[in-house]
Amino acid sequence: MSPRAPALDYRTAFALAPIGLVLSRQRQIVDCNERLLTMFGAGREQLIGQSFEVLYPTHEEFERTGARIVASLDADGGYADDRVMKRLDGPRRGELFWCHVSGRALDPREPHAAGIWAFEDLSSRRKLKVAFTPREREIAALLIDGHTSKQIGKTLAISPRTVDVYRARLMRKVGAATTPELVNKLLAA
Repeated sequence: MSPRAPALDYRTAFALAPIGLVLSRQRQIVDCNERLLTMFGAGREQLIGQSFEVLYPTHEEFERTGARIVASLDADGGYADDRVMKRLDGPRRGELFWCHVSGRALDPREPHAAGIWAFEDLSSRRKLKVAFTPREREIAALLIDGHTSKQIGKTLAISPRTVDVYRARLMRKVGAATTPELVNKLLAA
């Protein structure tokens, strides 16, 4: 090992990972790495000890995502989705962007007690060109994941017909004639 190379241990791997990493307890950020701070334009003091809510566009999206995580954990406590997040500070303060979030609750029986989460900024591949409401953002994310109206309705505790109304709004906003075309436009946006 050269004299300049840092020691390779779990702390170094966490700090220098190519994706944003967060350790959480009760939906509060206990620790995070530099990549996450850069992604959200934040300093450590702005995130450590704070609720994940500061990274969401609205309080409602924070609450509904928490409920969705609880309802969708796999047997090992794993969960992943694409969602719209909000930059906290810096030159892009307040900017909304698509983010892939994956990770796991350390105890699947208590999903928010403790977890480790990875954040990948998708903004270089997927732009938010159209202004969507918070509910439209949630439905768009679930459509991208391949969910049906019935599945989305169950996940969001709304009727499948209401999902269809939101889907129609999304289709009008992006100029799509079919659901597959909507999904393609959302992915390419």
